[in-house]
Amino acid sequence: MRWPSLKGRRLVSALLFAGAALIAGAVIGACTSDEDQQQAQAVEQQQAMQQQQQQDQPQAQVSGDPRGNTVQLVKDRGILKCGVKQTQPLFGFREPDGSVVGFDVDFCKAIAEALEVDLELIDASDASTRFELLANGNIDVLIRTTTITASRDRELGVDFAQTTFYTGQGFAVHAGAGINSTADMGGSTICVQSGTTTEQNLADHFTDLGLSYTPLGGSDQETQDAFLAGRCDVWTADQSNLASRIGVLENASDFVILGELISKEPLAPGVRDYDSEFKDVVNWVVHGLIAAEEMGINKANVAAMASNPPNTAVARLLGVPFEGGEVSTLGFDSVGAQFIQRALIAVGNYGEIYENNVGDAVPRACSLNALASEDKSNCPPGTGGIQYALPYR
Repeated sequence: MRWPSLKGRRLVSALLFAGAALIAGAVIGACTSDEDQQQAQAVEQQQAMQQQQQQDQPQAQVSGDPRGNTVQLVKDRGILKCGVKQTQPLFGFREPDGSVVGFDVDFCKAIAEALEVDLELIDASDASTRFELLANGNIDVLIRTTTITASRDRELGVDFAQTTFYTGQGFAVHAGAGINSTADMGGSTICVQSGTTTEQNLADHFTDLGLSYTPLGGSDQETQDAFLAGRCDVWTADQSNLASRIGVLENASDFVILGELISKEPLAPGVRDYDSEFKDVVNWVVHGLIAAEEMGINKANVAAMASNPPNTAVARLLGVPFEGGEVSTLGFDSVGAQFIQRALIAVGNYGEIYENNVGDAVPRACSLNALASEDKSNCPPGTGGIQYALPYR
């Protein structure tokens, strides 16, 4: 709640005093000035506005209590509504037959299977409206190459789960243009998707360099089309996005993706704030798929592992007993102890999701997306994976 200004508080006090005087029988003349009347009306309007804002504001934002129960909502509905991109190959792309496939889509499938519900994929390709879809309840979870940032976490009513893909903002240029880094881009026209962190990163970076440029905005597809048609000198986006789009072109050799990165772009699922149970499910599905890869559990052997787990860690992850012991849900009573096992049966472990969707288009070996436990002896200095699961116990 915002308190009125000092002048407003004094005016409120004066009005209260005047009311008390009326009760006492004091006579108030009818000579109140127009200015006093206007001030009194302004105070009444401000108080009414503040009262309405309090009524409209979810109680969770005032008290810190959970806003709702998306897990129960989804289970009662029987459908998980997952917002995905449908214009980016490898991550979320609508095929000619109407099916939507990709890295992000598989995480939607995994969460739906964990909840034992059907899946509805909602088009969240428009970056400028994706968070509105989440806030308005049009989707339950947003898995759409979306970067975790402090401002989004604090200002947009979104809470992020575990990072599914590490990338960074890069640049594509036309081969033979003589552009080898951002230092060569002064005065260039740069295609950049509107309403994204990419747009802000670009502005910040060129301000730091002291260089001017002309931005050419639009949707993801529009910026790609403009670059391929030669209407801009440079195209900037997440490097993984550039690689996924340029790599499938017949004339891919006409373009060069520079090695320079100007940002960290950790991509993660987003859920609504103050919905801790649903966030826990989403978060631990992701961690569970990473843990499965670490433990050597995959889509082909998950059933065998569940029927005869080699150790307590595997048994706990798959929600089965070990050598006659008890099964613990670890508090995931609403989805049951075997929710990660169901996700694995549907899409496989993290490595399988990566290989089946991204593959060599964005090489995983020695990248941040490789498991932290991988052998780094053959990786260039300063490279190697940081992906690992938090303890499931």
